[in-house]
Amino acid sequence: MANWSDPRTSAAPYAGVQADARDAGLRSYMLSVYNYMASGVLLTGIVSLLFAKSGWVYSMFSETGQMNALGWVAMLAPLGIVMVMSFGQGRLSTVALQGLFWAYSLLMGVSLSFIFLVYTDTSIAQVFFATAAGFAGLSLWGYTTKRDLSGFGTFLIMGLVGIIVASLINLFLRSDGLSFVISVAGVLIFAGLTAYDTQKIKSMYDYVRGTDMVGKTVIMGALTLYLDFINMFLFLLRLFGSSRN
Repeated sequence: MANWSDPRTSAAPYAGVQADARDAGLRSYMLSVYNYMASGVLLTGIVSLLFAKSGWVYSMFSETGQMNALGWVAMLAPLGIVMVMSFGQGRLSTVALQGLFWAYSLLMGVSLSFIFLVYTDTSIAQVFFATAAGFAGLSLWGYTTKRDLSGFGTFLIMGLVGIIVASLINLFLRSDGLSFVISVAGVLIFAGLTAYDTQKIKSMYDYVRGTDMVGKTVIMGALTLYLDFINMFLFLLRLFGSSRN
């Protein structure tokens, strides 16, 4: 007969309950991250499609085909929102971050509507679903793997900086070869970031659970995965999208 006063017999069930509660909380936390991220991508896609098919996309360009002031606002406003969210998350409320996230997703839809002028609808849809499948697999691996991916973070960030610099240089060179290399590197880097960021977001749960930071962490985690998805999609579209010309 078990000894009711034996700490080994009383602590084990309690530890099991704690572990179950932690796992349930983690699943709820990650599900919230994915729900926000997927909803943001969906909003971006709907706005982008409507803006393009309605003809409003042409309002971002002058008669000579150059981007006008409205176009530059549409392109730069999302970057401004990301900076506000990243540097102000400690001061902003959860509701404010939610509002900024939805505003960002909407504005990204406007700024990305130009892809419907460059690529065929069929190729955009094909690349989108291919990106979704790849993203799901990479994120699932990042969530389930026991391997510590933190060591790859520095190399991925360095690679990201590298493709940004190379892209700026190619604005002047206009090299098709360099553009191809940048696109391939971009796909690989954001594929790695998808797994890395998923594991990082997962690990953040233990630091924020039970605090009022959970809601903020969910929104910022969703924004991070959203950026990974959108950038991987755009680089794949550059590689495999069929031009309208």
